[in-house]
Amino acid sequence: MTATVLPSLTRPDTTRPIAPDIARSEWTKLRSVRSTYWTLVTAAAAMIGIAGLLSTVYINRYDTLSAAEKLSFNPITFSLNGLLLAQLAIGVLGVLVVTSEYSTGMIRATFAAAPQRRTVLAAKAAVFAAVVTVVGIAASFGAFFVGQAILSSKGISAGISDPGALRAVLGAGLYLAVLGLLALGLGTLIRHSAGAIAAVFGLIFVLPGIVAALPSSWNHAISKYLPSNAGQAVVRTVHDSTSLSPWAGFGLFCAYAAVALVVAGLTLGRRDA
Repeated sequence: MTATVLPSLTRPDTTRPIAPDIARSEWTKLRSVRSTYWTLVTAAAAMIGIAGLLSTVYINRYDTLSAAEKLSFNPITFSLNGLLLAQLAIGVLGVLVVTSEYSTGMIRATFAAAPQRRTVLAAKAAVFAAVVTVVGIAASFGAFFVGQAILSSKGISAGISDPGALRAVLGAGLYLAVLGLLALGLGTLIRHSAGAIAAVFGLIFVLPGIVAALPSSWNHAISKYLPSNAGQAVVRTVHDSTSLSPWAGFGLFCAYAAVALVVAGLTLGRRDA
């Protein structure tokens, strides 16, 4: 009798995706959603548009200002006032990067293709931070130069080489990136768009208002450690006892975002998708 030789079977490839593959997947998802472009454009338009608008208004009423008002004017931070609105757009986008996948059920397919959930979260954070950093810094420089071009008509503009100017402009873009990461972490923890957006807005806008209503001694002691106040210290060029130093404040803000992401990563593997 002759033995029957069975054809060899090819074993299925069980190799898990590696981090670069997951990062490319997250980049594809981020750039394939139309809301990403609209949100980033809105943030950039807010930075640059408000700088131009406020600078024009200020120039038009400059001759009616008192000497004290003219003396206290800071052209560097004035041209970056659009940061207040830009952070709204970036905060919403940071939340939606995660919660939109939960709302559509796409997150199950994501984790089925890449079971390394914490690697997926890290890839989301890295890709998102890179995109927002580029857009945020570009918008900050645009706002600064547009504002200074308008203010120069009265000879009250500042240059990028002036003390604190470059740090403030770069810091505004970095602040947006870290804010987006904080929002991404909260979105991962809460999983619902409305709840996560409300949490972000509460931290950035509502909490400072509540602390401001406290007695002045408490307000001065607490307010500088709040996320938004600490993060925006890097944008300010004038500091006193009521605010942290630029990089100390920004470092604390980064710590807030890191804690949100670490807690999100720890809980991600323990919860059902």
